[in-house]
Amino acid sequence: MSRAALLVLADGRFPAGGHAHSGGAEAAVKAGRITDAAGLEDFCRGRLHTAGLVAASLAAAAALGVDAVALDEAADARTPSPALRLAARKLGRQLTRAARATWPSAELDALASRFPKGAHQPVVLGTVARAAGLGAVEAAYCAAYESVSGPASATVRLLSLDPFDATAVLARLAPEVDRVVDRGVEAGRRVTEGGVDELPAVSGALLEIGAEVHAAWPVRLFAS
Repeated sequence: MSRAALLVLADGRFPAGGHAHSGGAEAAVKAGRITDAAGLEDFCRGRLHTAGLVAASLAAAAALGVDAVALDEAADARTPSPALRLAARKLGRQLTRAARATWPSAELDALASRFPKGAHQPVVLGTVARAAGLGAVEAAYCAAYESVSGPASATVRLLSLDPFDATAVLARLAPEVDRVVDRGVEAGRRVTEGGVDELPAVSGALLEIGAEVHAAWPVRLFAS
């Protein structure tokens, strides 16, 4: 296993398209739920323990070799918002493209062929981790961290929030990211024996509602 590969995959500059998505932060800022660093921390904490946990579990299961089709169907079932399902698939398609150029593998080629419009991003992320020689823990860390780092980065642009304050939020959330990763990896391992029903099914209602509202805006800074 190359831990350096984890740094490449988790790097915000990896061309996987995440910079164009706010993880629901743009809608939350417009609604007044994020106005400062404290609001960002509350938002990120809620996202981490809902969407972040599901993403970490899916990524871990995919990294363990669970069938991508079954995982993608499970991701669909756990994403009530059509706008979020579309965003997840767009991100999955972009990640697949970037990963195939970075870590060529027959498994990634098969995933691209099976899902020409993109599989759900966490499913792709776990498959990419396998291609990069990483395991379930590393895949879950990428997914969990991304669930909070994306909104934090977006809020710096949306509110002109001090980047030092946004980074401090991520640092304070680090112990919770560890716990979510542990839960996600445990769930992923259960899936290998018990099937996708072992995956957590939690969501944030305001994230889902906000995504639908956001998708209808005529002008947006971020795609989701």
